[in-house]
Amino acid sequence: MLTDSLSATEVASIRQQHRHLFTAQRRTLRVLAISVAAIVLYYLVFFHFYGISVGQFTHGCGEIGKYFLRMFVWQNFSQWPLMYYFTQIAITLAIVFAGTVTATILALPLSFLAARNVMSTPFLRPISLVVRRIMDVLRGLDMAIWGLIFVRAVGMGPLAGALAIIMQDLGLLGKLYAEGHEAVERSPSRGLRALGANPLQTHRFGIFTQSFPTFLALSLYQIESNTRSAAVLGFVGAGGVGLVYAENMRLWNWDVVMFITMILVVIVMAMDKISSMLRAKYIIGDEIDLYKPEQNKRPKIELYRSE
Repeated sequence: MLTDSLSATEVASIRQQHRHLFTAQRRTLRVLAISVAAIVLYYLVFFHFYGISVGQFTHGCGEIGKYFLRMFVWQNFSQWPLMYYFTQIAITLAIVFAGTVTATILALPLSFLAARNVMSTPFLRPISLVVRRIMDVLRGLDMAIWGLIFVRAVGMGPLAGALAIIMQDLGLLGKLYAEGHEAVERSPSRGLRALGANPLQTHRFGIFTQSFPTFLALSLYQIESNTRSAAVLGFVGAGGVGLVYAENMRLWNWDVVMFITMILVVIVMAMDKISSMLRAKYIIGDEIDLYKPEQNKRPKIELYRSE
């Protein structure tokens, strides 16, 4: 180390010359120590307040370990109803795509109504405020809560699951799209207005052209996220693979639970690969070779003789 070749006097001299650096280091270490102590104290109060004993905690960790071991021991695999499992996974994917695509289509125009740089006049600002509060309400309820509501309204099945995804994603994607619109450079919009473009053309070519990469990236990510989250909808009767999870958890078939989980992980990995390809194609784009005139080729000159 560097300090191995320095004497105690030299180290003291360096500390004296750069006192502010060592003071900042001690301050950082003090804040870190206080933060760690506060977190440890919080957990101690949490365990004490809710009556969680150390024995209960260690016993629970041991049981979780047993469940994980059972997940990797597949018994009677040849007798599993694999077609039923894959059918439920297909239903989950259908719910995810129907809900996410519909929410994307509805959230895009709604995001323009929520963007403050679009609704910039004093007359339009209240509309932006109201739309944002509606989005807060939509994403404030979890997907499972929306699933319970729509199961009561339209009955059990994929329709309730798709509607639950639409309601939650409408609030989430609408807010994120609006923030993407607000983060764009305003110079193109000013230039379009100076050239006589109407508001629709200004928003289309001056704002959405710049926010399109954010729009595409968020939409693709939300499809991946909903594939993971939609498994919960089956627990509330909204269709999909969650019903398989609930049935096998009640029967302690943890090997089936692990099998379904691995299938979903593979599907999410495939979606991530597809979304990466789409982002590379429509966001990054292909390289365009610059125009280079031919150096060695002389231009042809045609001479015309006058008759």
